[in-house]
Amino acid sequence: SREITREVFERGHAAAVLPYDPVRDEIVLIEQFRVGAYAAGFSPWLVEIVAGIIDPGETAEQVVRREAHEEAGLTIGEVEPIATYLSSPGGASESVTLFCGRVDTATASGIHGHPAEGEDILVRVHPYAAVEDMLRTASVSNAVTLIALQWLALNRDGLRARWR
Repeated sequence: SREITREVFERGHAAAVLPYDPVRDEIVLIEQFRVGAYAAGFSPWLVEIVAGIIDPGETAEQVVRREAHEEAGLTIGEVEPIATYLSSPGGASESVTLFCGRVDTATASGIHGHPAEGEDILVRVHPYAAVEDMLRTASVSNAVTLIALQWLALNRDGLRARWR
């Protein structure tokens, strides 16, 4: 083919974690304002999993542990790698490294976030059955959360057996 010119958005790389309590069979999801969703005509308040940008010198696992504490007040125990994927390879170089992280949902609640970043992040705990219903009714509109929840739907029994 002929030579062509392309633009690429270089945002860096991200890491995300699905906080899951295998004993209570509950998932922690957060809700926060997303300007990109607003600009695209979606509701700007998205239901998501915990995520953050990987800073130089950090590993993806370090990021999800830091962000879980910062965004949701959670301490991550064991982690299970899910995947590393390109978020939008047609125009961006960003990759996302995705994990499932073991948490205790007993005290998960409140509003969290980094004050310097203007974050007001609402934490909600959902029983697995409710999240399964969210998947069936297409109530989740962002890819990282969809991928994580669908992975859990496929791997939940094995994960619960390993994490008990």
